[in-house]
Amino acid sequence: MALLNFRKKVDEAAGVNPQLETFLDGYSIEIMPRTAEKVEDFTALLPKGTRVYIAHIEGTPIEDMVATAKRLSNDGYPVMPHFPARIIKDAATLENWIAMYQGEAGVDQALLLAGGVTTPHGDFHSSMQLLENGAFDRAGFKRLHVAGHPEGNKDIDPKGGTAMVDEALRWKQKFSETTDAEMALATQFAFESGPIIEWADSLKEAGITIPIHIGIAGPAKLQTMIKFAIACGVGPSLKVLQKRAKDVTKLLLPFEPTNVLTELAAHKAANPDSNIERVHFFPLGGIKTNANWAIEHGGASAVPAAEG
Repeated sequence: MALLNFRKKVDEAAGVNPQLETFLDGYSIEIMPRTAEKVEDFTALLPKGTRVYIAHIEGTPIEDMVATAKRLSNDGYPVMPHFPARIIKDAATLENWIAMYQGEAGVDQALLLAGGVTTPHGDFHSSMQLLENGAFDRAGFKRLHVAGHPEGNKDIDPKGGTAMVDEALRWKQKFSETTDAEMALATQFAFESGPIIEWADSLKEAGITIPIHIGIAGPAKLQTMIKFAIACGVGPSLKVLQKRAKDVTKLLLPFEPTNVLTELAAHKAANPDSNIERVHFFPLGGIKTNANWAIEHGGASAVPAAEG
């Protein structure tokens, strides 16, 4: 029955844009413990092997993070928990978290970031310090992702420039050449393909060869999208949402990533050596909504594990 379902979906996807289908292959998605609780069966939504990031928000107990990782791992999904430097008290805490994730959920990959906390809780304030500590290499982690910012980061460069962000990327590039772990840049979401492509090309020209997993906001109500975009410091591409908000007939309709992803897919097809490697979804309108959009537009690349 599963095979028949799979064939049916592929047939139904005959009208799917083949470039977009290819670009969505191997996409990843981000969840939180509280959003994961609302999903009855991930295998009915996500393709086999989908990398699932687990966002660690300040105040979330590590036990909840590990339990969510264990559930997803048991479902057959590779899990990539966040390690926000500013909420990790010290090296002992870092090593304890790593041991818990490994021992209980078989985790061997992580996203390292500074974290959205103004005052560090302890010894760490940047992802570079976490990398420099060496705990992930000692534990044999196979993948270490770090944050990327196509439109800058005002937390790092308050005046809107990119000098400090660029310096950090150069440091991470050098680190990527010494670690056995595979690295990638998982980026903040943006809404226009032009700035994303320009940023990716500028990194390549600067000798930053770490692959890019481009952040994309999944379908959500326009008001929700604008709220998250402002809170997350999205840059010039925010005007795409603001322009749409002026059209009252579209205010209640969900904003979908179809246009930006179609354009990025076309760019990747025309430039196969582009450093934009994968799509990473932020499911701002919900995990089910995001997964169903991918199923509708991704063809064979988005068939849920339960049907494949």
